Amino acid sequence: MDPRDERRQRREAVARRAAERDATGRNTTALARWRRFRRRTGDVLLTLLAPTLLRLLACTWRVRRTGDAGLPLFHSEQPWLVTLWHGRMLCLMPLRWHRCRGLQVLVSPSDDGGLATRALRNFGYGVIRGSLSRGGARAMREMAAALQAGRQLVVTPDGPRGPRHTMNTGVPWLARATGVPILSISVACDRAWHLRSWDRFTIPKPFARLVVHYGEPLQVAADTDDAGLERIGERLRAQLLAGEREAFVRLGVADDLA
Repeated sequence: MDPRDERRQRREAVARRAAERDATGRNTTALARWRRFRRRTGDVLLTLLAPTLLRLLACTWRVRRTGDAGLPLFHSEQPWLVTLWHGRMLCLMPLRWHRCRGLQVLVSPSDDGGLATRALRNFGYGVIRGSLSRGGARAMREMAAALQAGRQLVVTPDGPRGPRHTMNTGVPWLARATGVPILSISVACDRAWHLRSWDRFTIPKPFARLVVHYGEPLQVAADTDDAGLERIGERLRAQLLAGEREAFVRLGVADDLA
């Protein structure tokens, strides 16, 4: 599918979900107040309890890492730009070789992004608020400055609103502007809880087996045109999905990509 069509479908999917909420009466004043109360209560509980519970849960996971080319780059001190799917964030957040390295993560300016910000900071990550669409220009400037200063950056290209597993040219554009390589991280888990959200947010269960694959780094030439950025975005999307399919094969379980 053409990347422009995917972005159009993303906008249509967001509008469709909003219309469905209106049609089913889920946007009434009373429900909006209840959601705000529930969010604030959940915010307090998550801030107090979630980091400890997640650390304990992650201690039980059995994690295998693959990627002969990607792993050395990930552990290097040079700047790089990591991409992973939005629904896999929690699988990677508490891993000891990821946390407390000062990695910068792009986080949505939404209320949900506020929760993610507190969780990420608890695990030693830096945060840039914005998205590749909403508040995009400011966020892109901040990300480019961080990469040019030698920082390492994590982006979920299908977030914060989906549709799931879509890609745009924001990541290739950043790589072209800064000269840093793009590194994809694919994750598979043999047993997990999945939230009923657009991204099927993945929470590995106790003693789950995970395969984390660090893909072949992609370099974007400074003279790449817009059509070339679209092609690189498609290549990156295919790499992420192929990495997850292979990881599920290694686990010997059916994938959850559909």
